[in-house]
Amino acid sequence: MANSGLQLLGFALALLGWIATLAATILPQWQMSSYAGDNIIVAVALYQGLWMSCAWQSTGQIQCKVYDSVLALPGSLQATRALMVVSIVLGAVAMGVATMGMKCTRCGGENKVTKSRIAMTGGIIFLVAGLASLIACSWYGHQIVSDFYNPLVPVNTKYEFGSAIFVGWAGAALVILGGALLSCSCPGKNGSAYGRQYPQAKPISKPPSNREYV
Repeated sequence: MANSGLQLLGFALALLGWIATLAATILPQWQMSSYAGDNIIVAVALYQGLWMSCAWQSTGQIQCKVYDSVLALPGSLQATRALMVVSIVLGAVAMGVATMGMKCTRCGGENKVTKSRIAMTGGIIFLVAGLASLIACSWYGHQIVSDFYNPLVPVNTKYEFGSAIFVGWAGAALVILGGALLSCSCPGKNGSAYGRQYPQAKPISKPPSNREYV
């Protein structure tokens, strides 16, 4: 069963994954302009994220523009934004729940079985949050690949994977791994989550001495 070290490791991995997911959601480098074919434009690099698009010039200047209308965005981009926001919110909730159920904290009462169930609930929420971000990044990546190999899309408007989507994938993997480790706090059949309880041996009664019969 899970001990305090395993719980701390799972919580640390999930926390790092949640930070990476938050950073990936904010970063605009979800997709970058491709230089395939005759599109050899090295002076300006175009990036598109979930909230804005940026142009990175060779001089080091960056110009970003926030998307004007939400309804004018593609459906895949809106779904990706929603899933990433849901993942961040669920991750924040999972951190609060898992903190109360860990052995190294005094929150959630003194009952070990109750604390283990609370930690397991936090791990399950982490798993859902990681799956949400994993689906969002994979969906967005599938859209990039589809547009890249679509012959109807002009060459100068094709994009490749940006650094932010790899950060999102790594964050989702860490959150899922951390949530799985925290889910190991599930109490056993005997009601204990921290080890098997063995029945106590009954004290051996001494045979009556001869003085007791006198």
